[in-house]
Amino acid sequence: MINLFNTQIETLSLHRVGNKSRNEGTFLSEQPFHPNDELTPLLKEFFFKPFRDKEENYYQFAHEVDLEYNDMFKLADELFTNPSNAHEISKRITHHLYEQSGHPHIKNGEVYVAYLTNISIDNNKVDAIGIFKSEIQSDFLQFDESGSNLEMRLEHGISLNRLDKGCLIFNYKKEEGYKILSVDSNRYDARYWLEHFLNVDLFEDENFMTKKYLKFCQSFAKDVVLPAEDKKEEVMFMNRAVNHFAKNDQFEETAFLNEVLDNPDLIPEFKNYKVDKGEKFSIEDVTTFPIANAAVSDVRKTIKNVINLDTNIQIKLDFVNPESAEKFVEKGWDEEKQMYYYLVYFNKEQKA
Repeated sequence: MINLFNTQIETLSLHRVGNKSRNEGTFLSEQPFHPNDELTPLLKEFFFKPFRDKEENYYQFAHEVDLEYNDMFKLADELFTNPSNAHEISKRITHHLYEQSGHPHIKNGEVYVAYLTNISIDNNKVDAIGIFKSEIQSDFLQFDESGSNLEMRLEHGISLNRLDKGCLIFNYKKEEGYKILSVDSNRYDARYWLEHFLNVDLFEDENFMTKKYLKFCQSFAKDVVLPAEDKKEEVMFMNRAVNHFAKNDQFEETAFLNEVLDNPDLIPEFKNYKVDKGEKFSIEDVTTFPIANAAVSDVRKTIKNVINLDTNIQIKLDFVNPESAEKFVEKGWDEEKQMYYYLVYFNKEQKA
């Protein structure tokens, strides 16, 4: 988890980067930019808002041989070691970005490189490097008083409501390649920012493992539990899975399977499914890991607890009190109507 509330922009450098295939070049400012008291809070909101609103999927610098061959890892490491040289290093970061900007679809734009302090990540206060890029300009109207008339003129500029690309590189977990967050609003060149410029992989911490394992469980529920049982059991399996994660700090696969799979015949099915699909979810060899409670809450919000019937009726199961569905909802078959039915027991109807 990150907290940007008290984050300060210690230094800020502004540059412009073009498209290399069009020989647009770069414009590198000679001096860092010093925002005034009016502009600083607006820039902080512009830079940080996309990271507050997004789900936290962390990345880390990577290289197939060694991290020392990752250009951005070396530049980040140098900047963290010598923050007083931030502006000169920002020029090299911008040049590195330009070298990766060879695809015709990549747009030119302004680059902002900030050295940030007082960021909280995983309850640790650290420094960070923010690299942001704005690409899309918007039209806006400016109004001027001219004598007794009010006149308008059309101008172009960057909207503070939209950051096109950005990353936060935290001075944290250096040995693993630093912890990194990234945002990218433009999907036409997704590989350029993450793969070519940053060269990162997903950071496989407890947050990553918790989400990946629960996503795998969702896939198993849909592909195996639903055909073998029914929709109610699919929903209840995921409910038991999430509740198991929510009440434990450490995941252990054997205990998990014994608790969440009511039908013991599905345990070997689960293990076979993991052999076939585990690599897709990066859990093929995983049997134990620390559980991230925040990740459990994120996944819970995405799980559907509704049974949709072809008779235009919905049955919503309560995830807070799952024992109610186990005790008071039964599925059966009506021979006369040749239809399935759900039998729901209750004492009285509740007021909305």
